Amino acid sequence: MSDWRPRLIASDMDGTLLRGNDTVSDATVAELERWRSEGVPVVLATGRPPRWMVRIREVLRHGTAVCCNGAVLLDLAGFEVLEEDALEPAVLQEVTAQLRRHQPDTWFAVEYGLEFRHEPVYQPRWDVDAPGVAVATLEEMVAGPAAKLLARHEALPRDEFLALVERVVGDTATVTNSSTDALAEISARGVTKATGIAKVAAQHGVGPEDVVVFGDMPNDIAAFDWVREAGGRAVAMAHAHPDLLAAATDVTGTNEDDGVAAFLSAL
Repeated sequence: MSDWRPRLIASDMDGTLLRGNDTVSDATVAELERWRSEGVPVVLATGRPPRWMVRIREVLRHGTAVCCNGAVLLDLAGFEVLEEDALEPAVLQEVTAQLRRHQPDTWFAVEYGLEFRHEPVYQPRWDVDAPGVAVATLEEMVAGPAAKLLARHEALPRDEFLALVERVVGDTATVTNSSTDALAEISARGVTKATGIAKVAAQHGVGPEDVVVFGDMPNDIAAFDWVREAGGRAVAMAHAHPDLLAAATDVTGTNEDDGVAAFLSAL
């Protein structure tokens, strides 16, 4: 595969493209712009909601971002939501009721595009006093469709809590995780970063065999499987979660070492 070159580049953001201080290095920006100038689209594929894309938009300026783990397609240039695969109210109500029954100290929050609502007991880590963020009752939150449901537990270990959520949710919805917290990210059934990237790739006439995906956490596994099984490249960061490393075709440097740019420049 020494002469292999991607026709589409997809990258996770936190822990992958972004350094620990939430910035993208000049070297990485220059490398991505070089590929773009050669006609290769660059797609951001992140668990982040659209409202967390403002700063990266100032750096990369254009293209489509896959947000909320595949549930939302966002046009960066116009900052416009192009498509959303939402969890329907009936599913939200069923999932939250079952999780609360099995683990009463589970607390919930929901993403609605540019808005975020959380229960009074739920403790946001990054959205304290931010625009579009407000407290709501669970009944209010599950009354309408949502791009992503967040379930958090403050006492249980991450892996134990995630195993519980996956067992309770079953095939009703899609469960993943992208942090070190006991925080489950729940999307509509079948919605993953892979499905989001596939939609953007199809718009460019590109198949998974011609895509390279970069990531560092379990919410990237579906996208890794999608490209690997077709002959594309699934590139894990050196510090990636063990489950993601097991799904990778390649490993590059850390986000602090510009691992994405280093791999692309080597191609």
